[in-house]
Amino acid sequence: MIEFTGEVEVFPQQGGWHYVAAPSWVVAELDEAPDRGLYAVEATVGASTWPTSLMPKGDGSHFLALSAAVRRTNSIELGDEVTVSIVPRIR
Repeated sequence: MIEFTGEVEVFPQQGGWHYVAAPSWVVAELDEAPDRGLYAVEATVGASTWPTSLMPKGDGSHFLALSAAVRRTNSIELGDEVTVSIVPRIR
Protein backbone atom coordinates (compact mmCIF):
# COMPACT_ATOMS: atom_id res chain seq x y z
CA MET A 1 0.00 0.00 0.00
CA ILE A 2 1.17 3.51 -0.83
CA GLU A 3 -0.17 6.47 1.13
CA PHE A 4 0.08 10.19 0.45
CA THR A 5 -1.68 13.39 1.46
CA GLY A 6 -2.65 16.19 -0.88
CA GLU A 7 -4.93 19.15 -1.40
CA VAL A 8 -8.19 18.73 -3.30
CA GLU A 9 -7.98 20.81 -6.47
CA VAL A 10 -10.24 21.26 -9.48
CA PHE A 11 -9.35 21.53 -13.16
CA PRO A 12 -10.10 25.10 -14.31
CA GLN A 13 -12.50 24.38 -17.18
CA GLN A 14 -16.26 24.40 -16.57
CA GLY A 15 -17.29 21.13 -14.98
CA GLY A 16 -13.63 20.31 -14.28
CA TRP A 17 -12.84 17.24 -12.19
CA HIS A 18 -11.92 17.46 -8.53
CA TYR A 19 -8.65 15.66 -7.92
CA VAL A 20 -5.63 15.10 -5.70
CA ALA A 21 -2.20 15.33 -7.35
CA ALA A 22 -0.01 12.28 -6.80
CA PRO A 23 3.54 13.16 -5.77
CA SER A 24 6.20 11.96 -8.23
CA TRP A 25 7.56 9.45 -5.71
CA VAL A 26 4.18 7.65 -5.73
CA VAL A 27 4.38 6.92 -9.45
CA ALA A 28 8.03 5.89 -9.05
CA GLU A 29 6.96 3.23 -6.51
CA LEU A 30 4.44 1.66 -8.88
CA ASP A 31 6.22 -1.23 -10.60
CA GLU A 32 3.93 -1.86 -13.55
CA ALA A 33 4.37 0.26 -16.66
CA PRO A 34 1.35 2.46 -17.27
CA ASP A 35 -1.27 1.59 -19.88
CA ARG A 36 -1.59 4.79 -21.98
CA GLY A 37 -0.25 6.70 -18.99
CA LEU A 38 -2.84 5.22 -16.59
CA TYR A 39 -1.77 3.32 -13.48
CA ALA A 40 -4.55 0.92 -12.40
CA VAL A 41 -5.04 1.16 -8.63
CA GLU A 42 -7.56 0.59 -5.89
CA ALA A 43 -7.88 3.87 -4.01
CA THR A 44 -9.13 4.59 -0.51
CA VAL A 45 -10.07 8.04 0.74
CA GLY A 46 -11.84 8.15 4.09
CA ALA A 47 -14.66 5.58 4.08
CA SER A 48 -14.57 5.12 0.29
CA THR A 49 -12.62 2.47 -1.63
CA TRP A 50 -12.94 2.05 -5.40
CA PRO A 51 -11.10 0.70 -8.45
CA THR A 52 -9.68 3.55 -10.50
CA SER A 53 -6.50 4.80 -12.14
CA LEU A 54 -3.89 7.44 -11.50
CA MET A 55 -4.25 9.54 -14.65
CA PRO A 56 -1.65 11.68 -16.42
CA LYS A 57 -2.01 15.47 -16.26
CA GLY A 58 -0.04 15.97 -19.47
CA ASP A 59 2.99 17.49 -17.77
CA GLY A 60 4.50 14.22 -16.56
CA SER A 61 2.59 14.21 -13.28
CA HIS A 62 -0.45 12.11 -12.32
CA PHE A 63 -3.64 12.65 -10.34
CA LEU A 64 -6.49 10.79 -8.67
CA ALA A 65 -9.95 11.99 -9.63
CA LEU A 66 -12.44 12.33 -6.76
CA SER A 67 -16.04 11.70 -7.83
CA ALA A 68 -18.93 13.67 -6.38
CA ALA A 69 -20.04 10.51 -4.52
CA VAL A 70 -16.63 10.12 -2.83
CA ARG A 71 -16.55 13.82 -1.91
CA ARG A 72 -20.11 13.73 -0.58
CA THR A 73 -19.61 10.51 1.45
CA ASN A 74 -16.48 11.91 3.09
CA SER A 75 -17.56 15.59 3.34
CA ILE A 76 -14.63 16.64 1.14
CA GLU A 77 -14.51 20.14 -0.31
CA LEU A 78 -12.17 22.03 -2.60
CA GLY A 79 -8.98 22.94 -0.72
CA ASP A 80 -9.28 20.17 1.87
CA GLU A 81 -6.23 18.04 2.64
CA VAL A 82 -7.02 14.34 2.17
CA THR A 83 -5.05 11.18 2.72
CA VAL A 84 -5.08 8.72 -0.17
CA SER A 85 -4.11 5.06 0.05
CA ILE A 86 -3.54 3.16 -3.19
CA VAL A 87 -2.81 -0.45 -4.01
CA PRO A 88 -1.78 -1.40 -7.57
CA ARG A 89 -4.39 -3.48 -9.42
CA ILE A 90 -3.41 -6.33 -11.70
CA ARG A 91 -4.96 -5.97 -15.14
